[in-house]
Amino acid sequence: MTDKEFKAIIDELWDKFWSSGISNPISVVEQMTYLIFFKMFEGQEDLKQKKAKHFGKTRKYFFENRENLKWSNFKQLSADEMLKTYREKVFSLLEEINPALKDSVCLITKPSLLDTAVQTLDKMDFSDGNDRKGDIYEYMLNKLAISGQNGQFRTPRHIIDMMVKLMKPTTKDKICDPACGSGGFLCGAYRYILEQGTSEDFKSTSPIFGDLLSDEDRKNIDNNVFYGCEFDPTMYKIGLMNMILHNIKTKNIKLQDSLSKDTDEPNKYTLVLANPPFTGNLDENDVCPKLTAIVKTKKTELLFLAKFIRMLDIGGRAAVIVPTGVLSTDSNAYKKLREKLIEENQLEAVISMPSGAFKPYAGVATAVLVFTKGGKTDKVWFYEMENNGYSLDDKHLPIQENDIPDIIEKFETKEESEKSFNVALEDLKENEYNLLPSRYKKVEYIAPTFEHTPQEYIQILLEKERQSIKLLESLQEKLGGLK
Repeated sequence: MTDKEFKAIIDELWDKFWSSGISNPISVVEQMTYLIFFKMFEGQEDLKQKKAKHFGKTRKYFFENRENLKWSNFKQLSADEMLKTYREKVFSLLEEINPALKDSVCLITKPSLLDTAVQTLDKMDFSDGNDRKGDIYEYMLNKLAISGQNGQFRTPRHIIDMMVKLMKPTTKDKICDPACGSGGFLCGAYRYILEQGTSEDFKSTSPIFGDLLSDEDRKNIDNNVFYGCEFDPTMYKIGLMNMILHNIKTKNIKLQDSLSKDTDEPNKYTLVLANPPFTGNLDENDVCPKLTAIVKTKKTELLFLAKFIRMLDIGGRAAVIVPTGVLSTDSNAYKKLREKLIEENQLEAVISMPSGAFKPYAGVATAVLVFTKGGKTDKVWFYEMENNGYSLDDKHLPIQENDIPDIIEKFETKEESEKSFNVALEDLKENEYNLLPSRYKKVEYIAPTFEHTPQEYIQILLEKERQSIKLLESLQEKLGGLK
């Protein structure tokens, strides 16, 4: 199935929900997610059975003695029976799959809507080897076309993949996204780990098995690698289902505010991947005092950056997205936090991104900060991304120009080029730790070249002046003869 075809299916289904009275966009996403989750869960279970057989293990089949609840059988029910079964039995499966989903509510009240949705989704094929799960989530949230009320917006998957490849997560990491939303960073990290743990023989199969991962690796992945927080209840559920469908079994995803005094976790994680809310409402009375001790501010982008520093263990790494205001704002809080980031940690890279990188959600200019907790910053590598493989307008269509492969390649050695350069700590200090690339970008002066000496140019100008006078005299003579 082509991208165009599956997007057309999502568009069709979106319109059906809208016309049936479910008009809140986030509610549409939530209800569609439940159905997609239900459809894909059967395939996930079949895959687990296949994996167990491959590795010589046995496991209990989830649909044992309840075959009627499999999508392949459910879709054949009449519309009335389908809605009754969906509301009374299928939704109870969600709690069984993950207790955190126990409060999920079915908003579909019309049998015809459910039947149409089921038959429409049934056209979708998820077995073609592409990550359609990620595609679907990204496209559905694209359709919201707005940032959230608290400044949150989707991170495009190609940006997530870039940040993951820069960090190279492993099964030994404790990875956290304290503003995880739909779980994009955690799913991206899991996908990378799985790919690195797959032999060449299996890389041609779909889906990737991760056959090189040991039992210890798999146990660690299930229990100790992935962590996250999300404060929005709906996005929390959507994220949980997304991660389940990516086979992330972690129970370490929490419904909570990461800036709250109840969520302080100092020196706990080895890797942070995040794109936190940049603006929005803040309950000042509930903000963790350990964060305001680092930076006295009400700005969420600064509090989250302080959170990242505090939650990382010594030697832990981070790749996080910040608005460009964090890089250059002159107010005291911004400058103090930049100084702390540079003087008390190792700031490795500042990768600035074009303002259209997050279209259609927002046109805000952003940058990726890559740093390690502790250590010392000797120099910072700057890269000015001009293209990310997509147009920078609301259509966000694929284009050939793409700096991301170059960024990943040059990051290893911090190589300098037309778009990248290094800045020494001394220069950063002199500029009050300003991190805007334009402040340090080297401009090569090319001296102009001339065909003639100054004296020759003077003679040329005098000759042109004489010719002009002669022409005017001739014109005057001709006009004087006229009556």
